[in-house]
Amino acid sequence: MNTQRVNDDMENNPTIIYEDADILVIDKPAGLVVHGDGRTEEETLSDWLVSKYPAIQKVGEPWINQKGETILRPGIVHRLDRETSGVMVIAKTQKQFEFLKEQFKEHAVQKTYRAFAYDTFKEEKGEIERPIGKSKGDFRKWSAQPGSRGILRDAHTSWVVLESLTVSGKIYTYLELTPKTGRTHQLRVHLKAIHHPIVCDGLYAPKRGTALGFKRLALHAHTLTLPRRKGDPVTFEAPLPEDFIHALSL
Repeated sequence: MNTQRVNDDMENNPTIIYEDADILVIDKPAGLVVHGDGRTEEETLSDWLVSKYPAIQKVGEPWINQKGETILRPGIVHRLDRETSGVMVIAKTQKQFEFLKEQFKEHAVQKTYRAFAYDTFKEEKGEIERPIGKSKGDFRKWSAQPGSRGILRDAHTSWVVLESLTVSGKIYTYLELTPKTGRTHQLRVHLKAIHHPIVCDGLYAPKRGTALGFKRLALHAHTLTLPRRKGDPVTFEAPLPEDFIHALSL
């Protein structure tokens, strides 16, 4: 972790949506890595957090990488992929970290995403219930196809069509996605499995090319509903980023 690289004027710094003594809710921009892996040289969300909140270094669970190096994950209870934008919650105290960790484990945290996918969906809404394991052909990828390697973990995603777009003779679908489980790359893998990969997904749909003006994965974490230790659950929302607004205007 290198907090000396952090610059408050950098355009890929997160935006604070909400903050109190226990939590920080942010809008993570696309392109920002949540935490390093021992090889990461660029600024990460973890760097930004420690720069602004030095005490948060002691919150959370460090990760030991393959080289035996300790990687700090200050207050991090869940992640978004580098190319995914949107809402995240950070724990500011260890007590809150343990509470949120349990809520995520019990699937008590509700999340919705917005995404653009290729082609036309035959139905207006649906469910994808396919277990996810490791890809046989690429160690970077996960798979919901028969023959996946390793332990297969149950995974469940709901989807709703919000809009259909035709641009330059090609059809795209704007979706709301609700993951009922939290597997790595779950939304990307599930949409790939039903032959509607997310637009501009260079890992799971590399031959599809760019579309709708996107220069990154067309996936945005839109809302996050959190249980609280006291009181009713609260919902936080990250507004649509400019590339989503542009795509919807085409």
